[in-house]
Amino acid sequence: MCGLTGLFELRGRNEVDESLLARMNESQLHRGPDAGGLYRAPGVGLGHRRLSIIDLSSGQQPLFNEDHSVVVVYNGEIYNFQELSRELEALGHQFRTRCDTEVVVHAWEEWGVDCLSRFRGMFAFALWDSNQETLFLARDRLGIKPLHYALLPNDTLIFGSELKSLLVHPQLSQEIDPQAIEDYFAFGYIPDPRCIFKQVRKLEPGHFLKVRRGESLPKPQCYWQPTFETQIPGSEAEVCEELRERMEEAVSIRLIADVPLGAFLSGGVDSSGVVAAMAGCLDDPVDTCSISFGRSDYDESRFAEQVAKQYGTRHHTREVAPDDFELIDRLIDVYDEPYADSSAMPTYRVCQIARENVTVALSGDGGDEVFAGYRRYRWYHYEELVRQRMSQSLRGPLFNTLGALYPKLDWAPKPLRAKATLQALGRSSADGYFYSLSILPSAPRMRLYSPRLRRELQGYQAESLIQSLMDEAPTDHHLSKAQYVDMKTYLPGDILTKVDRASMAHSLEVRVPLLDHKFVEWANGLPPSWKLRGREGKYIFKKALEPLVSDDILYRPKQGFAVPLSHWFRHELRDRVKRIISEGALAETGYFDMAEISRLVDQHQSGIREHGPTIWALLMFDGFLKRHQQQAARAA
Repeated sequence: MCGLTGLFELRGRNEVDESLLARMNESQLHRGPDAGGLYRAPGVGLGHRRLSIIDLSSGQQPLFNEDHSVVVVYNGEIYNFQELSRELEALGHQFRTRCDTEVVVHAWEEWGVDCLSRFRGMFAFALWDSNQETLFLARDRLGIKPLHYALLPNDTLIFGSELKSLLVHPQLSQEIDPQAIEDYFAFGYIPDPRCIFKQVRKLEPGHFLKVRRGESLPKPQCYWQPTFETQIPGSEAEVCEELRERMEEAVSIRLIADVPLGAFLSGGVDSSGVVAAMAGCLDDPVDTCSISFGRSDYDESRFAEQVAKQYGTRHHTREVAPDDFELIDRLIDVYDEPYADSSAMPTYRVCQIARENVTVALSGDGGDEVFAGYRRYRWYHYEELVRQRMSQSLRGPLFNTLGALYPKLDWAPKPLRAKATLQALGRSSADGYFYSLSILPSAPRMRLYSPRLRRELQGYQAESLIQSLMDEAPTDHHLSKAQYVDMKTYLPGDILTKVDRASMAHSLEVRVPLLDHKFVEWANGLPPSWKLRGREGKYIFKKALEPLVSDDILYRPKQGFAVPLSHWFRHELRDRVKRIISEGALAETGYFDMAEISRLVDQHQSGIREHGPTIWALLMFDGFLKRHQQQAARAA
């Protein structure tokens, strides 16, 4: 895996500042500690940091075509590169390396923008074609690899894998985007294409940006979208067999590497299935790694050990203290912008442990989005069945009233916490789904904000993003619409961002076979009832894995990487939480109602209410602000 950066003058041909380009490049040293390179031409600069995975002795970047008229910096893996190399060689192209990067330059020469439809893998790259005076930026279909960009006032386009490479440039405005604040406190992350800074954008998954010198910056164009055209799949047994074959093929093409390769093994359904497929493809034992928390309510390590024993893997487990909150400041540096998924902490640790034994690790990420595994899909499905039987004019007043009257029972067993469900039933489909995935609903979220921020939002609310995606989703089925929303927001913005930054902080490449686009396209074509059946999410995926994974792993309750936030905020982190009110970073922005924040903290720490996720979001935003202030002071 690698990191890329660069700049391009849309209308000029000035000499590129080599020291600036080098500093932008070195800011991403962690993404590629093995080698670095720069390319400069009039008005163009490209930088690259390399983590060597394939063809260790060559393949250094920037990498060129035969006459050096096309140059690329690239981050990712194209798994069908050998097949494409043979096709391109038959068309007359000459290869100097055996790495997948060189396929990109020759594929561009041969097919132009259409080269993207031929690539199978994860990637983000920047390509400069001097003959056409064109810069071409592209990102893989599902957003596994990141790419940020910004247009400066002097018509210079800057770009990089991570936001930190753009922040090196002295002309980048670091004005915070109020709408990004609203998105963050709604979702816990900032969905693409928005960034915390107004001037910066993230290239969306499945999009490219083609920029010609002398022209204005165009809008990014989409080359791939998830589709949900339901196919007649055959019998359940036939579908299960095909699913296993397709998964094993997606795994097998991700086993090409010239460095040690292994897998994450959490003991959940997805990672267990991936390890089972790897074991069937490899002659040698698979290197697997997992973490344990030392607390049974958060620990899945015994299930991981069960799978490891079944498949004879070389299994590495490390116990991580459940009070691993010393990572907070480190995570703020890793993620660059506010990011409130607390599972980033154990993810960071498992990547750290994996890197001690391997350079490449396969993960099971994506299975929940592709096969409808989240509990919220089930509850949304039940709610939609009610919505379909009652008009909004009847349902809204009825359930809004019941929701208002029902007490908020944070302390009670889950079956008695009906307030959220009643409130969700009073909403539209899009608002109901937003309610199920947001960390803070609209009314309490707005109470966090100062009058100034509410004015600057100009009526914008994060709910509108979910509504627009529901409207554009290429399907009429409510479950598929929810999956589409997650594939456009939660998957790239939260899950894949978490894994990319945590893994690259340790110079570890992570590959995600369940997000192979061919596998995803096939799975999207399965009827929704094959994914969610009754109370069972990932129904067909689990059925397909029954010959490979035991039922007590497939059908046990979902856990995930839970972190004891509520306990921390009432005990070990009690004083730190209090300091976010008294030490000024949040208050200095003028964007927050500090009295409301103080009230939330007091309620939580006294045990009256449960505000753990909200306080975590505030804590991480406060940390971002302090880091931002420190960087600005150093630059001044």
